[in-house]
Amino acid sequence: MPAANAVARAERAALCDLFLEVGPDAPTLCGGWTARDLAAHLVVRERRPDAAGGIVLPFLAGYTAHVQSGVADQPWEQLVATVRSGPPGWSPTSIAQIDGATNTVEFFVHHEDVRRAQAEWAPRTLDTGTTASLWSAAKGLGRWVGRRSPVGIVLAPDDGPAAGGTEQVKGGLPHVTLAGPVGEIVLALYGRATQGLDVQGDAASVRAFLEYPR
Repeated sequence: MPAANAVARAERAALCDLFLEVGPDAPTLCGGWTARDLAAHLVVRERRPDAAGGIVLPFLAGYTAHVQSGVADQPWEQLVATVRSGPPGWSPTSIAQIDGATNTVEFFVHHEDVRRAQAEWAPRTLDTGTTASLWSAAKGLGRWVGRRSPVGIVLAPDDGPAAGGTEQVKGGLPHVTLAGPVGEIVLALYGRATQGLDVQGDAASVRAFLEYPR
């Protein structure tokens, strides 16, 4: 049986390989950050609990930005090696089940943030293990991210273990249906542009879903 965090580890490794390939000044799709900024964010998130709160709490954002700037000043190869090494032993995410639950989507999305910001990229075909892990995460993610959505949200994957079915993650009418590959559904829930995803619903509802702040 694969480790609970197998997909998280694979996405982490692939992202670190890509970091080294594109270099620290490469663009990403994450809030205007460069690859260096994104790598520093991942280190702060995983290794600086005193500063990580600012990622989700606006009143701590200034301190987080200060710490992240210092982390980003490290030599590039050292910074990437720190990301690649994974969570420290004292972190709860060093436990495989917690790593899988918290880092599978995180590293998948940020891997795509770097991939899709480059001049030449193409959608990748995800293996069954990755698709299954992302679908498992997408349902909870949709309920969390979707809580602020002004419209209901239904997920309709066309690949993976739930292909052909639907999952409502935010109730209410009107609603939109995210129909397509699981990986693209995850990216849409994070507010990223997608490839091959059909956001179904009336025009006003689709616009409201695409524009609400994540």
